[in-house]
Amino acid sequence: MRTVLQRQKTADGAILFDASVAGQAEFDARWFEAAYWRAENRATAEAGGRGGIIVAHAPQGDWVLRHCHRGGLVARVMGDRYLWSGEETTRSFVELRLLHELALRDLDAPRPIAARYRRSGSFYRADLISAFIAEAATLARCVSSNTADAAIAQRVGSAVARFHAEGVYHADLNAHNILVGAEKIWLIDFDRGELRVPESGWRHANLARLRRSLIKIGAGGSDEAAWDANFWRPLIFAYEIGFETSAKETNR
Repeated sequence: MRTVLQRQKTADGAILFDASVAGQAEFDARWFEAAYWRAENRATAEAGGRGGIIVAHAPQGDWVLRHCHRGGLVARVMGDRYLWSGEETTRSFVELRLLHELALRDLDAPRPIAARYRRSGSFYRADLISAFIAEAATLARCVSSNTADAAIAQRVGSAVARFHAEGVYHADLNAHNILVGAEKIWLIDFDRGELRVPESGWRHANLARLRRSLIKIGAGGSDEAAWDANFWRPLIFAYEIGFETSAKETNR
């Protein structure tokens, strides 16, 4: 059954949430606050993201709390503020809607819980809550622990191919935004992501970004040619086969 996201008005903005996951008709705004969960002794810190993430151990399951932060030089000026241009373009609402669509397509991405924005004049701040993915390590961590072998490369290639065949553009596809589990590979952090026609241009640019991130964290080591042969080529080979297969299934 297709779930419907519900909108809830607040004093300074709005909340968008999946009532079937939240388990009630209204979403408590305090649930976006790490301080609330800490006071309840139901929060733990995990590595990842800018400065780490907070996992809230809610009655409905473990949730990842993410306050939207800017990156790069603009963060020095704007901090965590974004320019207001309408509710439907807020970063958190856009990402939640995308995650909701990915869930409907049965893609391995975090399950969306809720998003909110708080407006102040010409600016707004945003938050997102998604389900925590347990017992998985980032691809970056696999590289650092020397467990990123050809088998993992093939699994990653196949997983990315499936997203691309569905037209899912990931704005920051890197080794930190791919989770490796025993049975599944997840893609996470879909900020600025969107659905596109699956053309080769952006797909190859996505893969090139992933390769650069792997090289940056030392995946190639002192012998990049050997790494290409043992990791990157198996990844691309699996990607090409996976994309062709998934594209055929999607277009049926």
